[in-house]
Amino acid sequence: MSEQVKILFNFHSNIFDEQMVETVWANKVDQEKGYYKIDNIPFYIPLVASEDIVFAEFDETEQMLTYRKTIKYSGRTVVQVVIMDKTTETNIIRDIFFKLGCESEKANEGYFSMEIPANLDYKPIKKELDRMENAEIIGYAEPTISDKHRTEGYS
Repeated sequence: MSEQVKILFNFHSNIFDEQMVETVWANKVDQEKGYYKIDNIPFYIPLVASEDIVFAEFDETEQMLTYRKTIKYSGRTVVQVVIMDKTTETNIIRDIFFKLGCESEKANEGYFSMEIPANLDYKPIKKELDRMENAEIIGYAEPTISDKHRTEGYS
């Protein structure tokens, strides 16, 4: 297993309409070139998913490795989920999507970020997301959606 590092992402959030920072774990791919593979699901960062290869370099102002650009996309989709029905436990919703093949990371009770692997059909997941949203159980956003999943989820 390669040595893990933290990479800082400094970005504008359309959801919160403000500048935000978030750090993610990554594995060294080619330290000479500054290439790293993202190793966890981002909570808020748009257009980034685990297994993406990114270019990061040490930033003097931030005093840590800082994201500069994505080199290779993994094809994974990230969905941010907010629990609207406060009587529903976050882990119950996470389990429903886990059974559909999605991994997730819980930020807190009422919010988690989940990922759809590149090889998974997005249609049944999108259908369940829409069903839960229409029932006012959850609200969701797709800040990172692969071309494959975009086609499947909206066809």
